[in-house]
Formats: sequence, C-alpha cells, structure tokens
Amino acid sequence: MEAVKQALHLGSTPNVEEPTAEQVSELRQKYTLAGQSQVLTFYDSLSPEDKVALYKQLSGFDPLYINTIAAKALSPPKTDNDAKTVLEPLPESATASILDSDESDIKKWYASGLDLIAANKVGVVLMAGGQGTRLGSSAPKGCYDIGLPSHKSLFQIQAERILKIEKLAAAKAGSGKQVTVPWYVMTSGPTRKPTEDYFREHGYFGLKAENVVIFEQGVLPCISNDGKILLESKGKVAVAPDGNGGIYNALVESKVLEDMKRRGIEHIHAYCVDNCLVKVADPVFIGFAASLDVDIATKVVRKRNATESVGLILLKNGKPDVVEYSEIDKEVAEEQDPKQPGVLRFRAANIVNHYYSFRFLESIPLWAKNLPHHVARKKIPYADTETGETVKPTKPNGIKLEQFVFDVFPMLELNKFACMEVRREDEFSPLKNARGTGEDDPDTSKRDIMLQGKRWVQAAGATVVSDDQDAGIEVSPLISYGGEGLEYTSGKTIRAPAVIEVEVEAKLD
Repeated sequence: MEAVKQALHLGSTPNVEEPTAEQVSELRQKYTLAGQSQVLTFYDSLSPEDKVALYKQLSGFDPLYINTIAAKALSPPKTDNDAKTVLEPLPESATASILDSDESDIKKWYASGLDLIAANKVGVVLMAGGQGTRLGSSAPKGCYDIGLPSHKSLFQIQAERILKIEKLAAAKAGSGKQVTVPWYVMTSGPTRKPTEDYFREHGYFGLKAENVVIFEQGVLPCISNDGKILLESKGKVAVAPDGNGGIYNALVESKVLEDMKRRGIEHIHAYCVDNCLVKVADPVFIGFAASLDVDIATKVVRKRNATESVGLILLKNGKPDVVEYSEIDKEVAEEQDPKQPGVLRFRAANIVNHYYSFRFLESIPLWAKNLPHHVARKKIPYADTETGETVKPTKPNGIKLEQFVFDVFPMLELNKFACMEVRREDEFSPLKNARGTGEDDPDTSKRDIMLQGKRWVQAAGATVVSDDQDAGIEVSPLISYGGEGLEYTSGKTIRAPAVIEVEVEAKLD
C-alpha cells in the first residue's frame, strides 16, 4: 500500500498524478477475476482526482475476500437440526453481582483495580463511530448535549471521569505518582475528522493530547442482493462501517495495540459512547476481572422482564455467548431462578461494556479472520451501471456486512470469561432515540444522571428539596467518580435541580 501511495504522489498538490495504465490494468484484472468488474465501469470518464480516489479505494479491498465473506454471511453453514441448542446461565464461578456481593469483595476489587490504574496498566477503548442521526444531529454522537444544566457532551462527561479516576488512583498511590489512563477513541470514516476537531477545540477536556488516541474502524463494500459490489457514485464504492466487531482489526491496523504495548497496558476497558452512566476505567470491574485472570469479562444489567428486547449473556452449548431475545422461546425467557424466586433465570442483559486482557488482544491476528460476518438488509443508494444516475431504492436492495464485538466470546474457554452484574440505575442509560420518545432518549439520559447525583448527595447526608420529585442534582465527574468525596454536602440543603461543579465545592465546604 505504501508503494501505491508513493506511485500516486498522494498529497495536497493540485496536479494529481493518475495511476499508470499498468496499475489500472492489474486492478481491473483483479476485480474481473472476482466477477466485480462493474466497479470500474465509469473509470475512464472520471476526472484525474476521482480516478486517484477510486483507485485508492479499490486497492484497499480484496474482492475475492469480499465475495467469500458475503457468501458465508448470506448462506451460513447448515447446522444439524437434530442437535438441540442448549442454553444455560453462566456458572456462579464465572459471575459476580454488585447487587448481591459482599461489600468486602467489592472494596477489594476496587482497591486492586485502583492499584492497577495507579501502575499505569489500564487503558480505555471507546467505540464512538456513530453519528447522532436519530437525534437530529449529523455530528458524532459523543458531541451530543443531552440537556444537563452544565451542557456537557457525552465526550466531556467521559473525559472528566478519566481525569477523576486518575486523580483517585494517584492519591491512593501517593508520593506524587503520575497516573495516565490512555483513551483510545474509535471513530468511523465520517466521524473521525469531526471528532478530532471537537477534541482539539475543547483542549481534550483537560486530558493530555498524547493520551487521547483517535483511530478509525474499517469499512466494507455494500453488496447488492445478487452479490455485486455497489457503487455509490461513478467514482466511489458504497461502503459501510464493519460493525462494532470491527474493533479487533482496527486495533491492529491503527497500531493501537503497539501503543498499548509500549505503554505497558495490561488491562483494557471497552465500551460504547452512548451510555451516559458508564464508569470509564471502572476499578471495581478491572479488579474483578484481574482477580480471576480472565481474558474477557463483560458487564450486564438485570433484565427488566421476560419480554425486554435485549441480548443475553449466557452459555450456548457450553460456550459463553450472546443470544438475542428473539432466539429464546417464551417459556425459557420466563423461567425463574430456582435459588431466587421472582428473579429470571436468564437475566444477564448485554450492555456492550467489556474488559480485555492485553495478552488476548495481542493475539487478534491469529483469529480475526475466523470471526463471522452478519447481514443487515438495507435500502442502499447506488449508481446505475448503465446510466451512472443515482438510484434511491424504496425497499432493501442490498446488504451491509458487519461483525459483532461479542462474536469472539465462544472462542474462549469458560475459565477465561467472566460476567459482572451491575445496577442499571447506576451504570446503564443508553442514548438511542430522538427526544420525546420516552425511552433511551436525551430526556431519560439527563434524568438518569440527575437522579444518580441526587442519590449520591442524599447518601452523603445532604437534604434535597424541590417542587418536582423527579428533579435531581448534576454532580460533576471532577467532583465525584462514583459517589465518593461528597461528605462536605452533609447537613446541607440543596434545592433541585442543581449542579455541583468544582467551583461549588468551596461554597458548600
């Protein structure tokens, strides 16, 4: 690829040098042999700049590999119909619950996790490729203001949690210890530059620029229903991000793993940007996973009821896996835990919040190509190869190929996988829908943060008064990571809604 870049002289010069006839011929032959020659239908009529762009884009794909993964996704291997799928909850040896664990165990995990953070052995990977399209915004979803009194974006909230946990770890270590939790922010193609600009414009929210590494997940061509790679325009292939499972290849291709190794990172927390309650680099979670010496651990929340539309973490034929709610029979979904009457037997709802050991991520090149691809049938605008005109279909005309982050779970032996149940009201409030929906929207995200802050100050001994029982308190992450450090509010009366920011601390103290 470097040779291609040199040959094309890609840069800012206005006189773009086109690929040579020999280079184009080789590319055309590669795609013709794969039965995908239509992608070069309009090549000769393109401007020099568009020829360079299309050549570069097509050189980045292996059409035979695209054919193979598309065929496998569209026609997955047949399973033995006589072999019944066996679903079981994860064994107790691989699970823990913040709801049921002894306080001494939680404190032990917290202390050991904080020690690992203080030793600069913990890194964080943020999956932030999405745009706020459903929210009425074309900006990266992490830039979104959910309506807090402070008007902090999701990115700022999470950055400040990193700053706070670094400070708590440094205080525990003492002796002026310098603590760094590097933040690896995975974007998609459309969100990379806006994300980089946003962080730069906001001074990385107090984090050092060199510790915020922004990288990009891969893309795959969109495929027509008859297996052809679609053109978005005469000079551009229609592509789509390769799913959250693309994180594995992206960590390798972007050299993020090399950076982690250079820094001595051994424990990684990975999560999605849209969860406003996420405990970034949670020391309890890190300590729990490290104590069991697992390669992957996952956080879950308790399923609200048998019909909630969430994927479940469980054992499928003896292997850790995620099974979608639609794949579970009604009777199985309604089964109760024999040890806890009234509690569902299958209740571990997946929230895409994971721990990885570095040793496991380092092995990505050995297994990444074995992960399956899944089909998402979509209405994909495309260029008609007869006329070159853009067609906007009214019904699904093709597929997007994607991988899921949890596709890797079944690869693990059970003793290398663990699951921690956390309180939904403390750790999970996803932003999925437009304002006014009433579920997983900006209003519910704001409410959940405000009510959490209210619980924190009340637990610290403050009295909260308001004209609205649902009014809450926004506690800045710079003040408190998880409810700690609010003792100075004891005996105070706080009228909600309110904000407890850094400068307010002195007034209340």
